[in-house]
Amino acid sequence: MRSFLQPLLAGSALLALAACGGQEPAPRAQAAPLAAVLAQGAGPDTAALRAGDLPAARSALEAALRADPDRTAALNDLAVGYWLAGRVESARQLLDQVLVHGGPPEQLAALVNLGGICALEGYLPAAQAYLESAAAIDPSRAEPRLALALLADVRGEPEAARLLGEAARLDGAGEARRTLLFAHPEGRLHLQALSAEAAGDREAAAAAWRELRGGRFPALAAAAQRHLEPPP
Repeated sequence: MRSFLQPLLAGSALLALAACGGQEPAPRAQAAPLAAVLAQGAGPDTAALRAGDLPAARSALEAALRADPDRTAALNDLAVGYWLAGRVESARQLLDQVLVHGGPPEQLAALVNLGGICALEGYLPAAQAYLESAAAIDPSRAEPRLALALLADVRGEPEAARLLGEAARLDGAGEARRTLLFAHPEGRLHLQALSAEAAGDREAAAAAWRELRGGRFPALAAAAQRHLEPPP
């Protein structure tokens, strides 16, 4: 199966592939945890993923793929399971297959996930390229904009608030936000901090920023410090 995304991949996303795969990790100071996106709805395999039962999820997804190797949604979700388990290179290989063989919804999920892997490795421009490609596939989907908002905030870019607002408008019921998965709790806390700040809950936002400021990701610590500083 080939889709309209193939010409798009010849541009920015292919540049991201070159920038993010097969290299030594960038300095840890640039690493930023984002979010992972599943391509399937409710089901025992995705439920296991959400519950953190990675072995059960992997077994269910691998069985689904043995029964139907063309289920690229399951392939994306298996990649997410590998990523959550720390098997990043295995996850990347499966996501590359989704880009080639999947339909637009599966490709969107795979691009967001590849962007998250790149960001976690410190390749922020490559992550940006993947996420912008994901957003271009379906402008009505909130997940790419949520990830772009997190990335923009890490990079100190002012459009983080605008992107978060766009995502909130697209995700009126909050379903996209609820279904995101995070390989690191700091990524979820970052989204909570941004959301609390956008909602005017200064106390909750400040508590989250203080926790991130003392955390293990220097890029997030720097972003948190910016938010905690009084406005000029």
